[in-house]
Amino acid sequence: MQSQLISKAAGSRVARAGVTVIFAAVLSACANYAGISSDRQMAQPQTYATEQSIAPDHGHWPAADWADQFGDAQLKALIAEALSGNPSIERARARVAAAAAYSDTAKAATMPQVGATYSFTRQQYSSTALVPPPYAGSWQSENKGLLSASYDLDLWGKNREALKASLSQLQASRADAEVVRLSLTSAMVRAYNQLARLYALRDIAQQEIAQREQIDRITAGRIASGLDTQVERRTAQANLATSRATLAGIDGSIVTTRYQLAALLGAGPDRGLAIARPMLGVGDEVRLPDNLPADLVSRRPDLVAAKWRVDALTHDVKEAKAEFYPDINLSASIGLDAFGFGRFLTAASRTASAGSAIHLPIFDGGQLRAQLKGRYADFDYAVATYNQTLVTALSEVATQLAQIRATDQQLADAQAAQDAAHSADQLALTQYKAGLANQLTVLNTDTTALAADQQVANLRMNRRDQQIALAVALGGGYVDGPDARAADDGGKAAAPAALAASTQPVVAAR
Repeated sequence: MQSQLISKAAGSRVARAGVTVIFAAVLSACANYAGISSDRQMAQPQTYATEQSIAPDHGHWPAADWADQFGDAQLKALIAEALSGNPSIERARARVAAAAAYSDTAKAATMPQVGATYSFTRQQYSSTALVPPPYAGSWQSENKGLLSASYDLDLWGKNREALKASLSQLQASRADAEVVRLSLTSAMVRAYNQLARLYALRDIAQQEIAQREQIDRITAGRIASGLDTQVERRTAQANLATSRATLAGIDGSIVTTRYQLAALLGAGPDRGLAIARPMLGVGDEVRLPDNLPADLVSRRPDLVAAKWRVDALTHDVKEAKAEFYPDINLSASIGLDAFGFGRFLTAASRTASAGSAIHLPIFDGGQLRAQLKGRYADFDYAVATYNQTLVTALSEVATQLAQIRATDQQLADAQAAQDAAHSADQLALTQYKAGLANQLTVLNTDTTALAADQQVANLRMNRRDQQIALAVALGGGYVDGPDARAADDGGKAAAPAALAASTQPVVAAR
């Protein structure tokens, strides 16, 4: 008896060993991802040389309402109107909603699935097939009701990685929506500043018309005194007509800019005609915040979106790797199945089943390896996109700051030139009245004064436009984190743990 037990135990061990060997052999024959990897890494902002170009200046990051610094209540109202009515905002919201729905779908794949079905079938069974008498050759009505459940064990985390990837894509789409908001706000403020520029140039044009009307009157008086001829009179009239044509051109540009503003508002062109003349101020002092390169990655929505996409592709790679391993699904059902209605709700009609299904990829013609290579290619592309976005962001900040500093220097010189040109213009006009200078001298000094006025006006508007661009380059008040848009904290807000982890995705993606 004992020998029989020993024999059975030995046989059982041999059987288990045989199964293990067979299973190992099958696994070794399965598709594998050996040799497929990536060494791409996300660049860190500290690795770029920025100390001279964007040196810290103890400034503050832009607030969410950064456009309020110019002190124009109408502009604030127009921005709010644009953010609520522009179709591009609605499109961004729709993309976020689609990403949220996709993440819900991915989450559902990680949960047990339960369903109920009922079917009614009227069928004539064959007399010469599997169904025995008395049902053979007869018509029967089959009623079947089942309650079924299934669950994917997800031993290798395929579904969980798909969920993580979808959640990262959702975060990326939310950051993209902030990019749209910032782009719309920037376009609105810059177009509004352009309208202010045109009104400033219009004022100069009107002053020039008044000046040249005065020259025309003086010329008429000098002709009566015999000091000038009709040549000077025609020249004065031609210059006056040119100035009036310039004014008409500016008026046309003002109308088209109003139409542009109306389009940004998501309204018809008539809405732009109701916009009053801008009353923009100088704005805040330009000073860069400390720790700018490091904090910029959480302050610019385009950088945040690019980072989340790298994180999503990291999980996509893990999901693709999990496809190489066996997939086990458990299922069970219970219900009632009977011919006719009379016995449908009886205990004898009960039916139940339970089982499992195992899918093991052995030979797929290289499909899984090709799929993984594609995921790695997408990952490499996302990393390169992030790195390029970071380089562009740092360049934009440095460029706008340099332009502001250069414009400030130009403006000081241009204002000095403006004062000198106006003094010369008034002196030449006085001498012309007294007969001590000719018309050509007056026209030359007048043209110089006009150019000086236009240069100062344009430099002032350029400076404000560059200040707007710098606020956008610094993220326009966006902060990635749990307290994202509550208040400006001077750049100390920390990114959420999930995003911080995504700064090193390459380790997980190998």
